[in-house]
Amino acid sequence: MLNLLSVADALDQEDDLYLKQPFFINPVLNESIILKHRVRQDERFVFDFPPTVATKVILPFERSDLRLGGQSFFVGQRGWLSILEELTQDPGSLQRDAALLRDLNGLPSLDPFLMKESLIRKGYSIASNYFAISEADMEKMQTFVGIQIQALIELAFPNQNNSASGLKMAGVILSTAIDERLEPLRHVMRLDEDSYREGIFSWKGFLYYKWALNDLLPRLSDVLDEIPMLKSSSFLDNDQSRMIEASKFQLAKTIHLRRLEVQEALQVYDDAYRDLTHNDQPMAFRDFLMNAPGMFVLLGERIGIISHIVSFWQYRFPSGVELIIPAEEIIDILHDFQSNLDGFNVENFQTRPVSRRRAPRSAGSRDQSLPSTLSA
Repeated sequence: MLNLLSVADALDQEDDLYLKQPFFINPVLNESIILKHRVRQDERFVFDFPPTVATKVILPFERSDLRLGGQSFFVGQRGWLSILEELTQDPGSLQRDAALLRDLNGLPSLDPFLMKESLIRKGYSIASNYFAISEADMEKMQTFVGIQIQALIELAFPNQNNSASGLKMAGVILSTAIDERLEPLRHVMRLDEDSYREGIFSWKGFLYYKWALNDLLPRLSDVLDEIPMLKSSSFLDNDQSRMIEASKFQLAKTIHLRRLEVQEALQVYDDAYRDLTHNDQPMAFRDFLMNAPGMFVLLGERIGIISHIVSFWQYRFPSGVELIIPAEEIIDILHDFQSNLDGFNVENFQTRPVSRRRAPRSAGSRDQSLPSTLSA
């Protein structure tokens, strides 16, 4: 989720970068809430060719009270550009903001590191405040990061309480600003000031993805245990039964391969970090950090896809619910998951045509309860 409303609340409205480098030029869009959303059966009618996962834009009615709901639309649904036209009379800003929404729609997730790397490549100039780690995630990450950076803290701050320093420095590293208290780390890594700023961003990126994978793996393990237990509530002939069982096996195999790809990418970071902290090779770690952002696309894509599978599975089959559903839904879920794992490309997001099941309604929809919409 990209909560631009919370960014606006946290920033000084007179902040020079906020005014000169907004995320969206249109002020209404620049205080919207954007999330990746699995398109459900009763939402497919708004698309000509419904995607499995869509980018949903929520425009709150009242920024001070999200319980009042808001208007929402999907990027790419019928009439979505008309909704944007109603927000602005400036054709230039409309074209730029629509292009940005399309680019966001082409990403598998909205994690800050993948977004920043991808949007910079496409030529957008957006203030760094928009790519900060959320407060909730920062609290969860701080202990994990403190442990991860312990060896480097021992090198940079040899006379301090290492455990306490690790936790404290983790909070400083994860913050948006480059704090002067991190200066000893810059010397250990032998980076000039400009390279250090980019290096810290890369470092935070890998710490973020290591934490995300660490947080995801136990839940992924539960999903992999439950997939074979998924049963049909309707009659299956032998061919259908064999096809479903083969699809389950292939899905589990592909999930395992994507997880290995993430772990192998993160191992490159671990090796470079070990060169710095144990082999006294700071130049190797520096070179790695300077080239690391290019790996964020692969990491963000793979972790985003796996996270989507886990979150949807837990949404559809919460604890205590029997794993028994109609055969048609089993096939649909397995196909959607497998299609994402096989064909999700960051630069060219492809969708699968699905037969239209309902007559078209109005282009925009109204979310009357934003909190429930976001949690889903």
